[in-house]
Amino acid sequence: MAKKTPLPTCAVCPVNVPERICRTEKGKAPSNCPSTRSIDIVKETLEILKDPEVMEAVRQASIQEGEGYGDKDKGYAHIRAIKPRIQETVEFAKKMKFKRICLIFCIGMRKEAQIIHEIFTVNGFETISVMCKAGAVSKEEIGLLREQQIDPGSFETMCNPILQALTANYHQSDLNVIFGLCVGHDALFLKYAKAYNTVLASKDRLLGHNPLAAIYQYDGYYRYLKTPL
Repeated sequence: MAKKTPLPTCAVCPVNVPERICRTEKGKAPSNCPSTRSIDIVKETLEILKDPEVMEAVRQASIQEGEGYGDKDKGYAHIRAIKPRIQETVEFAKKMKFKRICLIFCIGMRKEAQIIHEIFTVNGFETISVMCKAGAVSKEEIGLLREQQIDPGSFETMCNPILQALTANYHQSDLNVIFGLCVGHDALFLKYAKAYNTVLASKDRLLGHNPLAAIYQYDGYYRYLKTPL
C-alpha cells in the first residue's frame, strides 16, 4: 500500500502569502504542501476537468470571481468588492444557463426566504423552495425525548434535510441554494443532494447569522474558544 502524503495544513502555512507556490510559479512550499506533495490528486483534478460540463462550471465560477471586483485597472492594491453574494448567485446561475433553482431554507428565516424566492423568480428562474420542517415528521420518530426538543411542552417536527435534498433531486433542480440550515442539517443536505449546491448564508442564532463575528472577537469576548469546549 502506497504511503500517504502528510496531512495538509494550508490554514497555518508558514510561508508568506506572496511567496507561496500556490500563488507564484517559483514559490516556496512546506513539506506537507498539497501543491507539491499531492501530485496524484493534482493529476486527478486535471482529468476531471476534461469533462466539458465540469470545465464549463469551473470556468464560469472563475469568471464570476473576477467580475466581483472593481477598479482592477488601477492595480491589485486598489481592487474592491462590488457585488453582494445574492447578486453573484444569480449571475453565476445565468452564466451556467440554469433554469430551475431550489431554495433550501430554515423556518426561522422564512421572511428572508420569501424575499430570496422573489429575487430568483424576478430574474427568470423557475424557483422551488423547500422549508426544513417539510414532511411533518415528529422528533419522536428519531428517538428524541421531549426535554431534548426546543419546546419540551408541545409536539415538535424535526428538521428534515434529507427530505429537502430528495425533493430537490425529484424536481431536478439545476442549482440548490442553501439558506440558514442548522449545523449538521446542512451537512446531511449536502450529502444527499445531487445538483450543484451553493450556500447563501449560514445560520448563527446568536450572532445574527454572522458566524465570523466570534472569529473576529477571538482575542476578546470569545477568547474562551482558545480552550477546549
